[in-house]
Amino acid sequence: AYLAVANLVKDQKADHAKRIAEFSIDAIEAASEVMVDEDDPSLGFVTIRVGFHSGPVISDVVGTRLPKYGMFGDSINTASRMESNSIAGRIHCSLESANLLRDQAPEIPLVSQGTLNIKGKGNMETYFVNETKL
Repeated sequence: AYLAVANLVKDQKADHAKRIAEFSIDAIEAASEVMVDEDDPSLGFVTIRVGFHSGPVISDVVGTRLPKYGMFGDSINTASRMESNSIAGRIHCSLESANLLRDQAPEIPLVSQGTLNIKGKGNMETYFVNETKL
């Protein structure tokens, strides 16, 4: 698992949903070019699933002996749930992120997944990013 965060400082442009979506698109493409095992091409290429959410977090350095930077809050849990409810090769996001993405990058298509029951969150409206309806 990998966690990326945008706009943790106050003086950044309000385009974090666009930047995370573009990063996600690029990450899926880059992963799909990496062979699972170069000695056994029949295993194919790496596929990843991506999920993101937009919302407040708290971040700080935790610990004194082995200090680590950590981020906490419901938004972290929601982003994790978006990833775990995604599908390999696809980008899944919350309604909050979809609304921001519509404003920040209207050229990136969104497809509603309707309302899903998300563990620990209840029913949530979610979207796949960078897709068109079939």
